[in-house]
Amino acid sequence: MKRIVLFMIFVIFSFSAVFAQNDQQETKKTVTFAVNIDCDNCVMKVEKNIAFERGVTDLKCELPTKTVQVTYRTDRTSEEQLVAAFKKIGYVSVVKTETAKPSEQ
Repeated sequence: MKRIVLFMIFVIFSFSAVFAQNDQQETKKTVTFAVNIDCDNCVMKVEKNIAFERGVTDLKCELPTKTVQVTYRTDRTSEEQLVAAFKKIGYVSVVKTETAKPSEQ
């Protein structure tokens, strides 16, 4: 009898965990920043720091166009926080474009 009760409790918690994950769908957003990067060392500095900011899921630096494309979770960070992160490591950044991305699972 105890085994049946424990099994039922386990099943209930398993289903509730699955449904809870589906309710918390993350929204991702991709923003392109114009950043004053001049060399490969600047690119490496940005990649090493901004990629590890809270909520950042993808980062692409393009030195010829001096842009950094950042994909992030909107529930974890914002454009303003990313601009502040660039400023913290010594770069001036301006939002060029933004694109909403559907959540990926």
